[in-house]
Amino acid sequence: MKTRIGYGFGVRTKLNDDGFATVVDTLERLRFDSLWLSERIGGEAPDPLVAMAFAAGRTTKLKFGMSVMVLPGRNPVVLAKELATLDRLSNGRLLPAFGLGVADPHEQQAFGVERAERAAIFDEAMAVLRACWSGEPVTHHGARYHYDNLRVLPTPRQAHIDVWLGGIAPSELRRVGRLADGWLPSFVTPDDAARGRETIEHTLAEHGRTIDADHYGTLIPYAHGPVPDAVLAGLAKRRPDLADPAVLVPSGWQALLDTIDRFVAVGTTKFVVLPIVEPPTPDAWVEHLEQAARVLIAHQ
Repeated sequence: MKTRIGYGFGVRTKLNDDGFATVVDTLERLRFDSLWLSERIGGEAPDPLVAMAFAAGRTTKLKFGMSVMVLPGRNPVVLAKELATLDRLSNGRLLPAFGLGVADPHEQQAFGVERAERAAIFDEAMAVLRACWSGEPVTHHGARYHYDNLRVLPTPRQAHIDVWLGGIAPSELRRVGRLADGWLPSFVTPDDAARGRETIEHTLAEHGRTIDADHYGTLIPYAHGPVPDAVLAGLAKRRPDLADPAVLVPSGWQALLDTIDRFVAVGTTKFVVLPIVEPPTPDAWVEHLEQAARVLIAHQ
């Protein structure tokens, strides 16, 4: 199976003005596989849906997705229409990835969903999205959403939109097995990926489902030089089970390649990489991506 390498901008990116266009054009020119936008209402990162639409209009080959877009708190019917439109206008280059939302009071307030309600809302919203993308009249009566003979058009360009989910908690892995077409976790080790895949495949068998063998991916942050203390502290909080959270952030191009190879050895083939310290200007981004392409594109 061929590996694919895309770039993520992360929740702390400052690419929210004309510099965004410069970097998108560079990703297309250098033939990276995809661009992934993160969502944070209270951060500088651009809105992923708007940014994906902007990127789609400037490119012809670059695929784009969300890493991730919060689903609970959004109207799933309106979102189905928006994403289907974007998929058609981009000639089928959409790679949607959804999540429950970060455990942060500010973000939860913004979406208006209590933490305890997120999982149930997520599952029902996913069912509504799938039904709306079919193009057939939708009748749905669940705990939160109620529709009778509702039809959403146009249908997506892709006959079946592959939805990616992340997470490594047992409940998140089981949700991937029940609902997703691909798995894209972040801040994981190759051992985590191997164990997580076992849980996903067990759940798939229970539900009579399959996920394509090449639809297992991961997001890899990387550094050049020492990882900032603030980043290490955040990783330690996120992964208290790891003795050394720095193992999640390879430092240098060769270390990044070695990490990718270890993931490939356990069946992971889709990669989203992002610099843990963002280049300070659009021109610095261009120089950084040109270096990355010389190393990473040849490794695919």
